[in-house]
Amino acid sequence: MFKYFPHTKADIDTMLKSLNISSIDELFKDVPESVIFNSDYDVPSFMSESELRNHFTELGKKNQELTLFSGLGIYDHYQPAVIDALTSRQEFMTSYTPYQPEISQGTLQYIFEYQSMIQTLTGLEVSNASMYDGATSTAEAAFMACAVTRRNKILLSSTLNPNTVNVIKTYLRYKELEWEFIEEKSGVVDFADLKSKLTKDVAGVIVQKPNIYGIIEDYEGFSELIKMNKSLFIVNSDISTLGVLKSPKEDGADIACGDCQSLGMPVAFGGPTLGYLATQKEYVRKMPGRICGFTHDLEGKRAFVLTLQAREQHIRRSKANSNICSNQSLMALFATIYLSLMGKNGLKEVNNLSYQGAHYLYDRLLKTGKFTDPFKKPFLKEFTLETSLPKESIQTALLEKGIFGGIGLDVFGEKYEGLINFSVTEKRTQAEIDNLVEIMEGLS
Repeated sequence: MFKYFPHTKADIDTMLKSLNISSIDELFKDVPESVIFNSDYDVPSFMSESELRNHFTELGKKNQELTLFSGLGIYDHYQPAVIDALTSRQEFMTSYTPYQPEISQGTLQYIFEYQSMIQTLTGLEVSNASMYDGATSTAEAAFMACAVTRRNKILLSSTLNPNTVNVIKTYLRYKELEWEFIEEKSGVVDFADLKSKLTKDVAGVIVQKPNIYGIIEDYEGFSELIKMNKSLFIVNSDISTLGVLKSPKEDGADIACGDCQSLGMPVAFGGPTLGYLATQKEYVRKMPGRICGFTHDLEGKRAFVLTLQAREQHIRRSKANSNICSNQSLMALFATIYLSLMGKNGLKEVNNLSYQGAHYLYDRLLKTGKFTDPFKKPFLKEFTLETSLPKESIQTALLEKGIFGGIGLDVFGEKYEGLINFSVTEKRTQAEIDNLVEIMEGLS
């Protein structure tokens, strides 16, 4: 028996043969060569522990912390110091799934509070206990729609974040479910195209607000049209923006999903983040993951329990809507503490300041004469412009001044050629914005 490495060479060879590949490296062929580290680690073998700690401390001083003007799903919002102080406590950091409620009341309580906050922001009746991230929660929403309607096709807005689309397509492919894009028109979903593609095999329609361009889309009439077809309306939103924008419920959504990274979570090279999923009570049995509820014990005190666990390890695998979902309990605690600290007014102020900064940068970039707005639609903290300037020269010039931003959307494909993304949060000062504009003015 092997305590830690259960696979023998024979086991590995058998798996490779069944996959029709020659080596484990082929499993990672989609990872670009440029990001693969093929050298030896620069870790001295002759240092004591204390010397090694000092060595890495000195190396850390060489890291450059950049000023972020990038968005596309990950936003540099303020993270109150108390979040790290609380989440790093051992009772939170080391806790496991709260299967035994009698010794997990603290964990269960903050999960319950998290769910209550998500319900408040989305306007929907029930939230699960969180998911991996926004992309996977959106894919799980697609599964949900297919399970509720017993149909096999999902319509995807062309203005969804392509990273989210890729995850959805991967999920649907292995359940042999179909998908189709709804065309966009001037940066928003084409209502007429949606109408023409709403056939009887469509389980759900997924849209995003704000969308990949940062545009706040208007979904007037969408819900009524989709419900007439007996399909479900799924709205993906950056949860922070729901402090000031219409809630998914007000847009007529049956399911709300998205990422909570903007609620006090660090950028951290893109993760870990946190996915939320909320719906109407009538669909709760088709919701993946866990749901925490409260009851009263024999002494009449409020007690918390897991009331629904629709995963394959709790129910028959064939009946589970998802076999790979899980909750991000520690990251849900980040969001819970953040929202508790900020409150309703604080969340509004975050969006207010982000709005002011983004529109100030937008106006100043247009005045340089080197950028144009191809959409002219409302936005909050993120926007997309068109430019003839090479994106490489923009990013290089910004990086030389310690700024990360001006991301060319053509990283997602030729469709986005010439489009460039900027995002401004409440952390960005006027001086930082002016500095960015000055750099752009110097480019030709």
